[in-house]
Amino acid sequence: MAIVLGEPGVDGLGEAVGVLREWQYEGAPMQLHPGDLGWFWRSGAEATAEAVRTWSRGGRILAVGLLDGPGLLRLTIAPDAHRDGELARQLVDDVTDPERGVLPEGKVNIEAPMGALLQELLSGEGWNTDEPWTPLRRDLTEPVRDPGVRIVAVGPEQAHEFVAVHRAAWDGSRFTDERWHAMAAGLPYADARCLVAYDGRGNAVAAVTVWSAGPGKPGLLEPMGVHREHRGHGYGRAISVAAAAALRELGSSSAIVCTPSSNAGAVATYKSAGFQQLPEVRDQYRGA
Repeated sequence: MAIVLGEPGVDGLGEAVGVLREWQYEGAPMQLHPGDLGWFWRSGAEATAEAVRTWSRGGRILAVGLLDGPGLLRLTIAPDAHRDGELARQLVDDVTDPERGVLPEGKVNIEAPMGALLQELLSGEGWNTDEPWTPLRRDLTEPVRDPGVRIVAVGPEQAHEFVAVHRAAWDGSRFTDERWHAMAAGLPYADARCLVAYDGRGNAVAAVTVWSAGPGKPGLLEPMGVHREHRGHGYGRAISVAAAAALRELGSSSAIVCTPSSNAGAVATYKSAGFQQLPEVRDQYRGA
């Protein structure tokens, strides 16, 4: 049967989220998580649908991609199809031909699971490896200690505080209350939590969103940030510990996160919160 490249539309997003949940498992390579779609959902369901691509054979989805920016495809593949030659060759054809509506001309990046045949074929087509990223994982089989600061799981009434911390954590952030509500209305948010940490004076100092993929599966931190005026006091560690605790309550088997290896401060923060550093991963890119 032929492999079909598709765009799911809003009505098909549930199926894409569902297969992403199924494909998460302990020991899996760092890959696209339903929480990544959940975070993208802040732009709305229609924009999320426009950014998702699926590859199917015989009605079964074998790969899901998220266009997370104009030149970045974040792609993952069904666990039993990582070495599927027909799928890998079809993926290469579809991502290298701009007319197929996946990636444009010029410099582009692809994030795909390490060890997938796709990576080898792209290398053979002249694609190069980009800057390294560091995945980190915290096992959740044991209870998580108290983070040492007040943590609040925010709802619609407190969304503005989460938004304010996020905007103060990332220069150039365009996150708004409206975007928070759009994200919270998305399918993946049913198994997610937004947390805010407060200092002793009641200031909101750090925030994180955690995404469960279901009981017994790895949960994701995306994003985590500390208010620029409150850095250097351990709040990044505290909110990361709180994130792990929240994912454990949601039934996750572990908490995972990935950050640029060049961001040594973030790597150190997660390690201080009990996350173990895993081997680096790299995107692949095609030059302009």
